[in-house]
Amino acid sequence: MSRRRSIPWIHRWSRPIIGAIALFGALTTAYLTYVKFSLNPAACPTKSCDLVLSSPYAEIFGQPLALFGFLAYVSMLIFALAPLAIDSTKNKELHNKLENTTWLLLLAGAIAMTVFSSYLMYLLAFELKAFCIYCLASALFSLSLLVLTILGRTWEDIGQIFFTAIVVGMITLIGTLGAYAGVNGAAATAPSGQVAIRPITQPSPGFGWEITTISGQSEIDLARHLTKVGAKEYIAWWCPHCHEQKLLFGKEAYKEINSVECAEGGIDPRPDLCKTAKIESFPTWEINGKLYPGVKSLNELADLSGYTGDRNFAILAAP
Repeated sequence: MSRRRSIPWIHRWSRPIIGAIALFGALTTAYLTYVKFSLNPAACPTKSCDLVLSSPYAEIFGQPLALFGFLAYVSMLIFALAPLAIDSTKNKELHNKLENTTWLLLLAGAIAMTVFSSYLMYLLAFELKAFCIYCLASALFSLSLLVLTILGRTWEDIGQIFFTAIVVGMITLIGTLGAYAGVNGAAATAPSGQVAIRPITQPSPGFGWEITTISGQSEIDLARHLTKVGAKEYIAWWCPHCHEQKLLFGKEAYKEINSVECAEGGIDPRPDLCKTAKIESFPTWEINGKLYPGVKSLNELADLSGYTGDRNFAILAAP
């Protein structure tokens, strides 16, 4: 009488574990998508997270990269758990077909996500030269999904794994390089439709990034009006979104802005004032006693402050 071979625990639990990792990945990328759309700073132990999230590499086809990551993790979650919803004793044929199909989809998805995450790790190390805990977590999630997908079942044809890895890996790499082909850190569209330059390098300690745009008379007039009505901008020298706001005004106009440095190590820091004003994110504008967090277009600031002057806002990049 032959003894029935026991099923390895990893084969029994691989799908629930993959589903759990995919869920964590989906929650992480959903949070980053919210941060990107809201222009609020990310909860992060280092200042580099906001630098990474505001860089040109954080968008693909005009949408947040985190949004595509969220869709990828949700897809992996569905692929992992779909067969578990079908009773194999009642519909064995459908269950087996779904089991095999979703394993191939899991393998292809995990390979694509791992290749893409590896490229992002390269960008962090050699282009942005920054550390982002969320990016690292996502890369570890992707690698874990790949390992579990390979070890989580018995593959009758090992060559299928290598063939899928080569094909999907090449397609992903070519697609990734193509998607980032136009990214050079030079120009990006600011909230008001004006041209701004997003920082892709580390900020100078205590200073941030140099303002590289030139102000027109309208920008200067608006800046003077904001100061006249008592408006304040609460900033942090390491904040990329604060730099985006500065670029909208231009070098000459921003000199007229009444800004309050909230971060220690900056020029004339006043964290006490920021704490008193209950500032929770950067930049935050205080206009007529009300707080307005996030980057604001010049037209928005004009409306909020009652500016009635010329609105021919047309920031130019410095030669």
